[in-house]
Amino acid sequence: MVMEELPKIRSLAALREAEAACTRCSLYRHATQVVPGEGPKDARVMIVGEQPGDQEDKQGRPFVGPAGRVLDRAIVEAGIDRKQVFVTNAVKHFKFEQRGKRRIHKRPNAYEIERCRLWNDLERAIVKPEVVVALGATAARSLFGRPVTLAKVRGETLRSIDGRPLVVTIHPSFLLRLQDDESKEREFARLVADLRTCTRLLRAAA
Repeated sequence: MVMEELPKIRSLAALREAEAACTRCSLYRHATQVVPGEGPKDARVMIVGEQPGDQEDKQGRPFVGPAGRVLDRAIVEAGIDRKQVFVTNAVKHFKFEQRGKRRIHKRPNAYEIERCRLWNDLERAIVKPEVVVALGATAARSLFGRPVTLAKVRGETLRSIDGRPLVVTIHPSFLLRLQDDESKEREFARLVADLRTCTRLLRAAA
């Protein structure tokens, strides 16, 4: 997979402005606003989710809904400094289906993921994280530049399309869909274990 030539954008502020004007796919037409990545410019860890949800779309910030609260708790339990984490999504606009008054999440397709990959490449070029985490198959596809089977690569230390250490795990929204507490606790523990791989990589790099 050949990376698209990146525009000369050198700051997160300039990147947010460019993303807000993006019409590279049609998702901008129905979303409330773009949801850019958020975190320190020198973050050691970059965590990439699938796309904004309903709350993220309304607030214009990533991971501020229920899945974000699960992720924040997992980050802390994994021993990662939350202040050193940049959170973002593979796709920057909310894709949904209207059902009455509710907006139901729809998974981005391959074209939408590919058209948005430019912004994720720019985020990594600006932030220069030491470790990248893909939450779910959509994020993994964006970071690898090709489809991957989550079960085959989960928890391993791999390399993203630009050569950075990459850890793949589930998206925290998966835990929200589980019905019983035992399953939720078990899967949360697995998520924390996957994120602890980042802790080990950061220590090795120090």
